[in-house]
Amino acid sequence: MDVILIPGLWLDAASWDAVLPPIVAAGHRPVPLRPPGLGAPSDSAAEVGLADWIASVTAAVDAADGPVVLVGHSGGGNAAWGAADARPDRVARVVFVDTVPPPDGAPINQFEVVDGVVPFPGWDFFDDEDVHDLDPAVRAQAAPLARSVPERIPHDPIALGDARRHGIPVTLLMGGLDENALEAQLAQWSGHVQEYTAITDREVVRIDSGHWPQFSIPDRLGGLIVAAIR
Repeated sequence: MDVILIPGLWLDAASWDAVLPPIVAAGHRPVPLRPPGLGAPSDSAAEVGLADWIASVTAAVDAADGPVVLVGHSGGGNAAWGAADARPDRVARVVFVDTVPPPDGAPINQFEVVDGVVPFPGWDFFDDEDVHDLDPAVRAQAAPLARSVPERIPHDPIALGDARRHGIPVTLLMGGLDENALEAQLAQWSGHVQEYTAITDREVVRIDSGHWPQFSIPDRLGGLIVAAIR
C-alpha cells in the first residue's frame, strides 16, 4: 500500500528518511512529500496557501494505484485531513503524528511572519515537552532540514465539507499523551473535540516522545505507522 508521508511546518520529504526502513520492510511503498512553497522567497510564496498543500497530497492520492494511508506530522495533519475530506473513498486510514484532526475553519497555528514567510523559530522556541528528547547532536542534524513556509500556510483556515471523512479509520500517534489525557485536553477545544468524536473508528497510541519522533526515535515511529496499517 502507498503510505503518503506529509511533513509538518518547516520540514521537507527528507525529514522522513529514517522512518522509511520499517515501512519498506513491511512491504509498503512510502511516498514522502515536499510541500509547495517550502523555503521559497516571499514573492513566490505569497500565493501559496493551505489549499495548495492539500492539493499536493490529493495529487499523490490520485497517482496511487489503490487505497492509500495518509500520515501527517504536526501541521501536516491539516493537509492530510483536507486530502481525506477531498478523497474519502481513496483513503484507507489517516495517521496523525502528535497532532489531531482539525475541524472546519481551524488554522494550524499562529507564528511570527518575517519578510512575508514564517521562518523556523529554532528549538529553544518550543516547550520542553516538545523537544526534551532531542539531544544537541540530533538538533544540529535536524535543524538544517528546516526551511521557511509561506505566510498563509499556518494561518489559513482549513475548508472541510464531506462528512464521509468521519468514516475513515484514524490513528493518533501522540508524543506524550494517552487516550484519556488527549480527550481531557480536547475537551477544552470545542471544535476539535466535536471533530474527534465524530470519527467512528479512532485509536490513540502514546509514542513516549517529544513532538519530533521522526528525529528522536524514527525506528519506533516507523513501526507504529506499520502497526496502524491494517
